Amino acid sequence: MTTATRLAAPAATAPAPTGSAGRRAARLRRRALPYLLLAPALILFGFFKAYPVVSSLLLSLTTGSGAATRDAGLANYRRLLDDPLFWTALRNTAEILVLQVPLMLGLALLLAVGINSALVRWRAVWRLGVFMPAVTGLVATGVLFAFLLRTDHGAVNWLLDLVGLPAVDWLGSPFWSRIAIVLVLTWHYTGYNAVIYLAGLQGIPKELYEAAMVDGAGPLRRFRSITVPALRPVLLFTVVLSTIGTLQLFDEPYVLTHGGPDNATLTVSMYLYQNGFRYFDFGYASAIAYALTLLVSVLGAVQMRLMGERE
Repeated sequence: MTTATRLAAPAATAPAPTGSAGRRAARLRRRALPYLLLAPALILFGFFKAYPVVSSLLLSLTTGSGAATRDAGLANYRRLLDDPLFWTALRNTAEILVLQVPLMLGLALLLAVGINSALVRWRAVWRLGVFMPAVTGLVATGVLFAFLLRTDHGAVNWLLDLVGLPAVDWLGSPFWSRIAIVLVLTWHYTGYNAVIYLAGLQGIPKELYEAAMVDGAGPLRRFRSITVPALRPVLLFTVVLSTIGTLQLFDEPYVLTHGGPDNATLTVSMYLYQNGFRYFDFGYASAIAYALTLLVSVLGAVQMRLMGERE
């Protein structure tokens, strides 16, 4: 036997770890496997989610931009409390929210109940029809309604003139510009919520309605006593999502009115965008973003508390 063979033989015949050491190694491998499988998702989450959130928080404590950036402590948040334009944007957003969300969800529920009726044929066609606006791009929707709502030669004012009503300055009046935003949002998202409600309605057992009809309950009583309670989780879901989406409203007012006239349709997200990408005041824009996040969290928690099922 050569020297190389004698040196290689022990390594080739070395026994595998046995006993307590082998069991510990196998246990460690089993414990590490889930973390290894989760590692790619955790790395992506940390890089694209956690890091921007923390970075934005640190940025909200600074002022200036580029090489002129310096620590500012809570100055941006104090500035936020004393900024009248921020409160104007918040008021505009709240007014649109209070008017648009109940209108949109109410119409969505009525559409869903109508489509779910046994008298309606070709439900798939109706579902497709009401859902089509939701797949239209937000910018395309804004451009479309900018033409429809023009004061001169707009299709909506043309229809008003046909029935003898005066033309409306949809995009030039502070009041009517908010109404225009509400109309656009309602057109775009009503069908989306109607399809969600329709799915919930189809999950309600028909026996409940049959029993109620035997007891003499009319359509309104059945709707109030069966449909609404059964849809309570779905209603909560759509109310919370619609509230969050409206608080983050940006595309429609940006395309239609650019926040005007006279800041009448300026929203919090638009004000954030202006400070960050028009004035390059990223510290103040980050403070606005965190104020909006806090507002969304509080409203979401309140809605879940008021509408959620109590134990």
